[in-house]
Amino acid sequence: AAAAAVQPLSSPAAVQPNQSSQSSSSPHPRNLTSSPAVPANLGGSSSPMHYAGAATPASTPRRRRGDLGEPPSRMREVNTGSSTGHTDDRSGSGNALTSDGHLPRTVIWGTNVSVKDTLDRFNHVILDFPGPDGHPKYPALLRQARATGQLFLDIDARDIQAMDQTLYRQLVRYPAEVVPIFDIGINEIYTKVNDGEEPDDVLQVRPFNLLATTSMRDLNPQDLDQLVSVKGMVIRASSIIPDPKDGYFQCVSCKYGVEVAIEHGRINEPITCPSCQQQRSMELLHNRCKFADKQMLKIQEAPENVPDGQTPQTIIVYAHDSLVDTVLPGDRVELTGIYRATPLRLVARQRTVKSIFKTHVDAVHFKKTATTRVAKDGEVAVLEDPDVQREREEKLTKLSQDPDIVNKLVKALAPNIFEFDDVKLGVLSQLFGGSNKKFHEAGRGRFRGEINILLCGDPGTSKSQLLQYAVHLAPRGIYTSGRGSSSVGLTAYVTKDPETRQLVLESGALVLCDGGVCCIDEFDKMEETDRTAIHEVMEQQTISIAKAGITTTLNARSSILAAANPLYGRFNPKKSATQNINLPAALLSRFDLVFLLLDRPDLDADLHLANHITYLHTHNDFPPLEHNPLEKEFVRNYVALAKRFSPYVSEDLTEYVVGIYCNMRTEAEQNKETTTFASMRTLLAVLRLATALARLRFSNEVAKDDIDEALRLTYSSKSSLLDVSEGGRTRKDPIAEIFKIIKSIFTNEDRRTINMNEAQRQAFTKGYKPDQVEACLEEYESLNIWQINPARTKITLVQA
Repeated sequence: AAAAAVQPLSSPAAVQPNQSSQSSSSPHPRNLTSSPAVPANLGGSSSPMHYAGAATPASTPRRRRGDLGEPPSRMREVNTGSSTGHTDDRSGSGNALTSDGHLPRTVIWGTNVSVKDTLDRFNHVILDFPGPDGHPKYPALLRQARATGQLFLDIDARDIQAMDQTLYRQLVRYPAEVVPIFDIGINEIYTKVNDGEEPDDVLQVRPFNLLATTSMRDLNPQDLDQLVSVKGMVIRASSIIPDPKDGYFQCVSCKYGVEVAIEHGRINEPITCPSCQQQRSMELLHNRCKFADKQMLKIQEAPENVPDGQTPQTIIVYAHDSLVDTVLPGDRVELTGIYRATPLRLVARQRTVKSIFKTHVDAVHFKKTATTRVAKDGEVAVLEDPDVQREREEKLTKLSQDPDIVNKLVKALAPNIFEFDDVKLGVLSQLFGGSNKKFHEAGRGRFRGEINILLCGDPGTSKSQLLQYAVHLAPRGIYTSGRGSSSVGLTAYVTKDPETRQLVLESGALVLCDGGVCCIDEFDKMEETDRTAIHEVMEQQTISIAKAGITTTLNARSSILAAANPLYGRFNPKKSATQNINLPAALLSRFDLVFLLLDRPDLDADLHLANHITYLHTHNDFPPLEHNPLEKEFVRNYVALAKRFSPYVSEDLTEYVVGIYCNMRTEAEQNKETTTFASMRTLLAVLRLATALARLRFSNEVAKDDIDEALRLTYSSKSSLLDVSEGGRTRKDPIAEIFKIIKSIFTNEDRRTINMNEAQRQAFTKGYKPDQVEACLEEYESLNIWQINPARTKITLVQA
């Protein structure tokens, strides 16, 4: 135990010969920087700490690790007197054997960590831990790191715990001592695995996935200097901060230069020039000093983890070196790092400190908990076994070829919500998103591919549940309520940084969910001034800011899923749909789909809905379906893989799309209905939905069926606005409306026989479902209005 390691320190004889008696009484229990001799292939060191034994002089490492703290000048090892079972002194340190003929066990000061023992245990885990295919897992990842040129290796801490529980406990308790030993071991194994080839620079180990994840509000002093795992959402990322590592001093007289390592934030300026021996002649040259990258992050508790009645906690995180800019505001991450405390200064320019400490976490590893977002260029992700990744992609690709894939994905979206298949398909299309089109040379920046949807309906129609499900399924999702949201809270606001006391720009909800979905509930309860703030976001996908001397444009490429109640709480049948929704036309036209969800008395529908709800409460599960619904994680992976495709509309379909748009404009003019007014945004919405449906099939080309289904979905959303009672009139019968559509085909083509596919296609594009079209055909065939051939390919009109 650690107590046993500290016990012999009371005796000066327990200290190694190269340690002074003054260091044995040092108040710092972990004054560390050296270990036994460093492997020669690492060029002197492989970690942020100086490993200098009796036979190895201290040297500056090529790449220090800022996440493990700044290395002191010396490291102390102590003799515990315990036996390790070796009968000879292989370390070359000159330690005498114990009375039983064994070599004394040497551990790092203040810990129970033996460098040699820890190195042997680590090598055993790396070389022997089996992967999914039965072969060693980490040698394959080292070969993959060599192929990609990455200078780090992510190691699952649960793999270490499964192979060696003692090593896992040491890693959690003493990360600043154990991780540098891991760095030594991984560089040795890298050379062996890759046939003697050394890495371009020092390879670093990043442990992650601890057994226990600690809540931010549960971090306490007993966690200091230990490895902790915290989950949260990044709400702020600072610019890159230059972190000085080595200072360069030059004599003003003879121009002789000296490099001085920075320890504990201090630079010890040389008093005398080593060359000309002149006093007080050294000056610091900033442009010849050595700096490392550093970034300050602010992570906030995830909304679902905040206890009732309490505000979310935040914690300051510092990322170093290659971890800089790996996460962005809005990312949900699982942070693995070292919990530290630093004292506050009485005066900023003086080193006198208070007895009050502020805490932060030095990041060792970031794991994005929403792993479905497609990695951008330069974004670092966890190295995964290529065989596992390939197997998952093959399974998803095989599923995409299923003819019933659309229905399966719709059933997997909120299976506890009864019906609303068209609404679910719209939300599903929003998650897939359309293809972004960029036209920089033409003067237009881009056409957005994000889809915006508005759900307006009576209370109790599952609008909020759909929003909550979309938030959990989206790679980056934020849920907010209209009454508790302001314009600056949705876009961005200026605040004073407590660290630097300067004005900084804090991102709002729409910026934080860039590349995801922002769900706004109670959209009708927002103030009009706050609601107008999102007009630019919904079309240009940017937020322009000019506040407190800060003028910039932020990216807000997020889809908006909004839910609202009608103006009078419930839908008023004596008012038009436009009067009930009560949103300005400029805002309403920015929504690609607008669904009106009404709670009408219907005996059959009420019976099915009541049975569905009682089954949920009785069995604590959704009713059995034709096939088992896909799991939520499986749908996430499917959406992530689908976003790699960029569908386009071929030239063969351009004339067809143009004809559809012209027909929509003509119908809108004839109907004189402002709610269904067709503009160029309507055409863009159809194209976005078509490309999203093509992505759903894992296709890079939009098919005619995708355009027809997108048009049907558009008409389905509009029919929910047109089919409602207006001014006391009754709802239109879908069977009669389909008959009018088919009858118009006979009239326009002046023929008594038409193709079945043509009749079905025109009915589908008007928003009617296949079962409604089939019911219409059967009903009017029984009335001898028309006849259908046995192959059901032709319709012949009997009565004019």
